Amino acid sequence: MVTFPNAKINLGLDVVERRPDGYHNLETVFYPIPLQDILEITTVDDDAAPEYTFTMHNAVFENDSNDNLVVRAYKILAADHKMPKVKMALYKNIPTGAGLGGGSADAAFALKMLNEIAALGLSDEKLEEYAARLGADCAFFVKNTPAYATGIGNILSPTPCNLNGYCMVIVKPEIHISTKEAYALVRPQHPETPLTQIAAMPVNKWKGLMKNDFEKSVFAQYPAMGKIKDGLYAMGAVYASMSGSGSAFFGIFEQEQDLNEIKKQFPGTFCWSKVL
Repeated sequence: MVTFPNAKINLGLDVVERRPDGYHNLETVFYPIPLQDILEITTVDDDAAPEYTFTMHNAVFENDSNDNLVVRAYKILAADHKMPKVKMALYKNIPTGAGLGGGSADAAFALKMLNEIAALGLSDEKLEEYAARLGADCAFFVKNTPAYATGIGNILSPTPCNLNGYCMVIVKPEIHISTKEAYALVRPQHPETPLTQIAAMPVNKWKGLMKNDFEKSVFAQYPAMGKIKDGLYAMGAVYASMSGSGSAFFGIFEQEQDLNEIKKQFPGTFCWSKVL
């Protein structure tokens, strides 16, 4: 079985308060985009074979790790259910350390695939419970539809936000932002205008209202990242922002953008573009 775990962007991200457990409560809108990895899981009918094997392939990120979220997805199900022996292969296209949720998507899609392969009959709600144990935004990828997220990103509710017909551009520089460091530098506060209210507005009204609370401290530390956002606006984006705690940026355009021109504009970065 083969599936295509997709990335997400954060439409706005308000860090509203620090929790007693050290985590932070936030408000954001998760929006799926068709930048995809490839995940293949097949059953193995061999008594001598191990419970699972896992390989990860990519021209840039070549790795084979038993701590990968796909492996952890298998183990979390195997702790509660009888699982078949499987061979798992992950082909990475979504950049890592980008704020695009690639690892979380891989984990959630693995849960969904293994649920089907092993005929476990688990509901979406139960899969979301397992996913939440793997990562704060993993649960989003179970239903994989636009969602307003609160808590640590694990409490989800539907949102009418719709970007169909817009062109999405992703630019990720070769800069790694530590999520822990990003949270340590941000100052929690409740937004003046609720994110749900802003997200319900037309996209061309978002600039100046919707924000990502991580940008201020990240831009102060990495000035080049602020220039990427400015560059997306200079190209004609109706809205641009950093996704999550970075380091990827997205720009939303009313017209299709030429990928080669984007690469010329942002040399040395990962670039992707698609009409949604």
